[in-house]
Amino acid sequence: MALKAPINTHRRETTVVFDPENNEGKAYSFAVPQKKRVAAYARVSTEQDAQQNSYEAQIEYYTNYIQSKPDWEFVEVYADEGISGTSYKNRAGFNRMIDDAKAGKIDLILTKSISRFSRNTVDSLTVTRDLKAKGVEVFFEKENISSMDKTAELVFTMLSSIAQEESRSISENVRWGKQRSMEAGKVYVPYRSFLGYEKGEDGLPKIVPEEAEIVRSIYGRYLEGATLNQIAGELTASGITTLKGNRWTKDGIRRILTNEKYKGDARLQKTYIDDFLTKQVKINRGERKQWYIHDSHDAIVSPETFELVQKELARRSSRGGRYYDSPFTCKIICGDCGGTYGHKIWNSNRPNREEVWLCDDRYNNENVCSTPRIKDEELERAFIVIENRLLQKRQGFIDDYERDMLPLIGNTDILDERMSILNEELTELIDQIEKLIQNNAHHAQDQEKYIAQFNELNNKIEEKKAKISSIKKQISDTLTRRENTRIFLDGLKNLDSIIVKFDIPSWHALVDHVKIMPDKTIVFCLRNGCEETVHLAEVQ
Repeated sequence: MALKAPINTHRRETTVVFDPENNEGKAYSFAVPQKKRVAAYARVSTEQDAQQNSYEAQIEYYTNYIQSKPDWEFVEVYADEGISGTSYKNRAGFNRMIDDAKAGKIDLILTKSISRFSRNTVDSLTVTRDLKAKGVEVFFEKENISSMDKTAELVFTMLSSIAQEESRSISENVRWGKQRSMEAGKVYVPYRSFLGYEKGEDGLPKIVPEEAEIVRSIYGRYLEGATLNQIAGELTASGITTLKGNRWTKDGIRRILTNEKYKGDARLQKTYIDDFLTKQVKINRGERKQWYIHDSHDAIVSPETFELVQKELARRSSRGGRYYDSPFTCKIICGDCGGTYGHKIWNSNRPNREEVWLCDDRYNNENVCSTPRIKDEELERAFIVIENRLLQKRQGFIDDYERDMLPLIGNTDILDERMSILNEELTELIDQIEKLIQNNAHHAQDQEKYIAQFNELNNKIEEKKAKISSIKKQISDTLTRRENTRIFLDGLKNLDSIIVKFDIPSWHALVDHVKIMPDKTIVFCLRNGCEETVHLAEVQ
């Protein structure tokens, strides 16, 4: 049985068992102290000359400074050039430094200021805390703060927040400046990676002749029937690289074929940066204002050629990703239902297996389409028949079109005049509705009457816009028909004396599409708007 402790009054005496401020009793080491391993971090956010000098000066300064300290061991000056400080994710030098520090290779990091280290408050605190936990000190010269100081985190948070706010302000000013430039119609082109143009003396894109020829060849080959992959392969095989020295890809060819700058126009603010901290670039799908400048600079390809390429791109992609690599894809039309013929494997599991073209909508209507299936070789032979027909009347055909038809086909003078009048009327209506809004904002008036007037003007504006859109389409169709006719005539001039072999470039130059009729006739709808007919029995 345990003895019971006596009941006493508690005196609560305290004895110091260890005092780091008292030197008595301390054990001293007489080993030679190791040198402190010191690194520095330098960064500039632009590549302008003044900043370039600052970048080089920072590296030289820190190298000399650290090496001049006898008790310091120089590790490295880690640096990032032309990189924003709002995030550390894309800063290779910064990230390598942090990895080395965490790996125990660095004891002290010197940097010019908090803003050089990071403008993102969260990033700054996270990184310095992680380094402090590893025993690595960060010293900010401008602010005279060490991450190891007891009061450092509070001051550090305040200064980092100021740096972050400064970055936000700079970002907004830059965005405001770019928007004013776009409103003024100034065109920005990333010349280092944009084939065909360089910056001219007037600040506008200036054509680089040898590069422009490559662009024109890409457009020409695509209209001749070459695929995106084929064009990329041909350029690479010819030893032609992108401006960055890379191999051509399908996506790179598509970007050239769809960029309106090559026809002399410019769409501004296709992309935007949503968050100044993350710098994430987003495609502008209506979240930001866009501007379209017509005829803003010299064109490399004609607007008509550009529009033809857009239609060809749409034609080849109209099958929802099921594009069959053939010159006949989406160019064969059912004369019964108007649907498109598709490539099929007929009797796929039988000895008489064959590849044919057949109406895709054959069984989608109440009555099954009565148009026949057709083979590649039948289409090829039928086209050779048409080519030889055209060849017989080629010269007279070319003379008539170039002398009489072509000037009339592409004439848009009347449409241009109507467009000008409509634009003036639209401008006047917009002025009226703006005055109406201003008057209602500054003077009391009958709101029902105001709303009625506003709706009336708004309806008229929408009607004018619809008419303008319709005329724009008519102008585009007229110019496209002219370009189609020009391509047709060029194809006609290139025909040999007698055609015996199917030629894909000639097919694309002469034929817009073909119609397969229920009576087994093939109607060739040519690019110039004419038609030629061959019966299927003639080519079987």
